[in-house]
Amino acid sequence: MLKNIPSILNPDLLKILMEMGHGDELCIGDGNFPAAAYAQRLVRLDGHGVAAILDAILALYPLDDFVQKPAFLMQVVDPATPTPPIWAEYEKLCRTHEKNFAGFEHVERFAFYEQAKRCYAIVATGETSLYANIILKKGVIRS
Repeated sequence: MLKNIPSILNPDLLKILMEMGHGDELCIGDGNFPAAAYAQRLVRLDGHGVAAILDAILALYPLDDFVQKPAFLMQVVDPATPTPPIWAEYEKLCRTHEKNFAGFEHVERFAFYEQAKRCYAIVATGETSLYANIILKKGVIRS
């Protein structure tokens, strides 16, 4: 065990987070996301929701401040669909961990899948909320 490492983050995910460099992307997929089909590296955190995983990751993982919006959400398919409630939770977490967080880039569904295929890794979760997928672009640690 280590101090100050959120226990929800398993050794495989911690290794991947350490390996990632500036500009690499990490996808956290909900329970419906085809993570195994798209992942170059797959980490399974079944039984956990995306918000808890996002909070733990953002405690360690800097978002890229060289781009306007370093976090991406999958657009809802039907524009009449109300904004998914989980997005407000993600916004709150991102603002808590990143003081200059500028909001999310919304990506069309199939474009999101293509972006996920290029991600350094995908985290598969047990999240049951719809449109709960998120991609994070890694930033740098400043001294």
